[in-house]
Amino acid sequence: MQLIIGDKNYSSWSLRPWLLMTYFRLAFEEICIPLYSPKTSSLIKEYCPSNKVPVLNDGNLVIWDSLAICEYINEKYLSGRAYPNDIEQRALARALVAEMHSGFVNIRSQMSMDILARDKVFDKKTVELVKEIERIDEIFSNAKGEFLCGDFGIVDCFFAPIAFRFRSFNVQLSDKSLQYQKTLLALPSVQQWERGAFEEMTILSKLE
Repeated sequence: MQLIIGDKNYSSWSLRPWLLMTYFRLAFEEICIPLYSPKTSSLIKEYCPSNKVPVLNDGNLVIWDSLAICEYINEKYLSGRAYPNDIEQRALARALVAEMHSGFVNIRSQMSMDILARDKVFDKKTVELVKEIERIDEIFSNAKGEFLCGDFGIVDCFFAPIAFRFRSFNVQLSDKSLQYQKTLLALPSVQQWERGAFEEMTILSKLE
């Protein structure tokens, strides 16, 4: 398998399937395409008709969209383990994934992922943004144990970029939410992604 991703420091969508595949120790080739290059569009088009990352190549099959990739990986390679066994918890996990996948537009636009940054300042902390932050705090505080719905799974992969964003912007969370954020960021696979972001940015700084 090949997983085509964007820069680790910035590409929140790429983090999600990469984290799922890495956490469960699936073998895959990683191909990283810089997102802010004159050649970005042409390079991505070599792999995907939608001209977006992430993209999964599995034999002759090409899958784009982070959720579609995660669902495929879960069904084909994980025997469904990336969602809870319990039907109600599984439904809740899918609802949270869908909410993250299609919502939180103000967080996306006003709190872009920049893993290595610290103490970033909001251009404008709108009422809508505050409501979304409060909703995330509510979701994190309702974690069922260490992770959102029991064992680690797709739902945690989808909220991992939020954990990075909140750290970069120094968002104050309730105690239980903060514990979930810390647990997520301390995962070896998450730290591996962060090290990759640092290595990429170090290379870029040397080239500039």
